[in-house]
Amino acid sequence: MNYNDLFNIISDKSRVKLGKDIDDKYLSDGLNRDKGEADALVFAVNTEEVSSVMKLAYENSIPVTPRGAGTGVVGATIPTKGGIILDVSLMKNILELDENTLTLTVEAGVLLTEIQKFVEEKELFYPPDPGEKNASIGGNISTNAGGMRAVKYGVTRDYIMGIEVVLADGSVLNLGGKVIKNSSGLDIKDLMIGSEGTLGIITKATLKLIPKPKKSISALIPFNSLKEGIDTVIKIIKKNANPTAIEFMEKEVIEDAEKFLKLKFTCDEGKAYLLLTFDGDEEFEIESNYNKVKEVAKESNALDFILLDKKEDIERTWKIRGALVTAVEAVSEQKPVDIVVPIDKSAEFIEYTKIAEREFGIKIASFGHAGDGNVHLCVIRNDMEEKQWNENSKMILKALYRKGKELNGLPSGEHGIGLHKKPYFIDVTDKINVEYMRRIKKAFDEKGILNAGKSYSV
Repeated sequence: MNYNDLFNIISDKSRVKLGKDIDDKYLSDGLNRDKGEADALVFAVNTEEVSSVMKLAYENSIPVTPRGAGTGVVGATIPTKGGIILDVSLMKNILELDENTLTLTVEAGVLLTEIQKFVEEKELFYPPDPGEKNASIGGNISTNAGGMRAVKYGVTRDYIMGIEVVLADGSVLNLGGKVIKNSSGLDIKDLMIGSEGTLGIITKATLKLIPKPKKSISALIPFNSLKEGIDTVIKIIKKNANPTAIEFMEKEVIEDAEKFLKLKFTCDEGKAYLLLTFDGDEEFEIESNYNKVKEVAKESNALDFILLDKKEDIERTWKIRGALVTAVEAVSEQKPVDIVVPIDKSAEFIEYTKIAEREFGIKIASFGHAGDGNVHLCVIRNDMEEKQWNENSKMILKALYRKGKELNGLPSGEHGIGLHKKPYFIDVTDKINVEYMRRIKKAFDEKGILNAGKSYSV
């Protein structure tokens, strides 16, 4: 293929880069460590351009790597087979707010932080809240991103009413809409959500909104051990306290974040913490819920129950929670893990990480979403020599993913599989499941050009 043909599709020539003119950041992902190669980079500004580029690529059997804000951490945006990087980050228009159906229609490149700000100014609320607020909504949908509020509100999939998708051959599908129920044949929309750009490129989305809760407060509970904290989570859920978020953190990783941000954490006591949020419209309802948790904490040997009702305390504490991965990265290279296990197996899985630390001689920092069993780990290199790091990190990751499967968990709760997790995903996933995923891909992408080699695909 002559890549100059792209200039016939894209009217603004500055939105096409060829060969050595492609900036390195577009050849990597959010971690910016591994780098691929590509022949062309195209910045599309509308669905028609995306469709035209895909038609050209399909006719010439050229691989295409979709890309949004590039904040992913599993290598899903790294081009592994050359070809075209198709970037939709300039497709960032908010198209319609429909207050009658409580929906917002946006292009795929709109950032999560922009969506949240836009709707909250109108006293509305988009609940999904992944840690990376500068991710694009197209990327959130492509990984079915979860986040801290999933325990109460669910994940991205629960708020996608409709999507527009461009397929490998350039065809455009409109899936779903503004309706609440759908029993009309196969739900192709749900297939696209979480498919990591292997089945199609999301160009627009219609999001479900809800009224914005009038009040929100947080609480911090310190414990002498992480196991005590994790064991308390089940009791909180059974108490029907309805928290918006339940996060767990270890003191050691908090100290890294304190140094990184130059902020002081709210509590000096304990070795591990639960951080919760409660929201709602009625003061008495919120107070009733956090008092239930306070009672559970007292029964579970918690060292304290610290109510964070001042805005500055809430913001500082959650800012430290949000910076945990970045703080670790500032000190050492790390490999991120986001295994999800049944909630009642969280403590057992985290206990195993301590065993794995000793067995493989690699430090692991743990934190995550305690309310839904999504355990985040940083497998930390520190001063380990590169060859040993490459060998040992692969062994410990394989062991961690296998332990997750043993506990009836899954390899990813929200980051996706991408490139980096693929060998572990294939290792712990039933062969028949992977085979049917590949059959589905062939039905949508017969030539296998979309995000080839990622997740389950070959």
